[in-house]
Amino acid sequence: MKDTRRARMSLGLLLAAALVLMTVDHRAGDDSPFGPLRGAGTALFGTAESAGAGVIRPVGQFFETMVGAPDAQRRIDALNAENQRLKRDLMEQSLDRRHSAELRRLLRVAGTAGYKIVSAQVIARRGTPGFEEAVELDVGSADGVRSEMTVLNGDGLVGRVIHTGTSTSTAVLLSDPASAVGARLEGSNEIGVVHGVGENGRLVRFRLLDSTAQVAPGRRIVSFGSQKGVPYVAGVPIGVVERVEATPGELTRIAYARPYADLTALDVVGVVVQAPQRDPRDPVRPNAPGRPNPPGESDRAQKPEASHRLDVSRKGA
Repeated sequence: MKDTRRARMSLGLLLAAALVLMTVDHRAGDDSPFGPLRGAGTALFGTAESAGAGVIRPVGQFFETMVGAPDAQRRIDALNAENQRLKRDLMEQSLDRRHSAELRRLLRVAGTAGYKIVSAQVIARRGTPGFEEAVELDVGSADGVRSEMTVLNGDGLVGRVIHTGTSTSTAVLLSDPASAVGARLEGSNEIGVVHGVGENGRLVRFRLLDSTAQVAPGRRIVSFGSQKGVPYVAGVPIGVVERVEATPGELTRIAYARPYADLTALDVVGVVVQAPQRDPRDPVRPNAPGRPNPPGESDRAQKPEASHRLDVSRKGA
């Protein structure tokens, strides 16, 4: 009991002394005799506080980060999803513009030549029995498409239909080694046969029936046309001659041409469901690289004669 009473008395004396010192220091203001002592205490305890904060702050930030991590991850996931959506939108817009441009070129060719076509889209590229290079189209018998119909795009001849289903069909490409198309040199009646040679559709072989026929690089080739336009209609641009092989003693002459249609990147195409009443001849062909059309020919290609009316059927129309 004596120890407890003495401790309480000591504590009371210390508190009273502290109150007296605080009162004296407050009333004295800047002239307080305890100023140096107060500054020393501030420096000592301020340093200790700063050191303690430096140790505790990273720990506190770590725990704050751990607590906020789920929300941060959700925000990151939301931003990534938004970026992916924007990328898809940009890609779809780009595809739509490209599809529109290809369809316009296709319709211009059809209108110039007087072909009645069903527009289609290539949905797959695959081989089929008897053919190495073929594509699947998203149109079929329900759209008026039948086997042995010409397939083209806005650049030139693509191939012909070989199988049809109700809503899809298969077309063999011009580049297939088993493909054969009657063809004619531009501006002349020199005819021959175009065969595919593979090589990813980069070249086709044009075998002229007359070994004395004059043919040189830069000459252009169009389809000669089959009887009643089956399987190939007349006047479809095929390609431009790149090289001619010497064939001494042969009855035929061989040239290699680069197809106008990019057979490795097909998208929008057209199936000719009705051939024109007359051969459109040469006006439908595109320019060869670096060669302008003869005077007046460009106008004919852009402004078809009245009889070459635009008659196009579209899937679902």
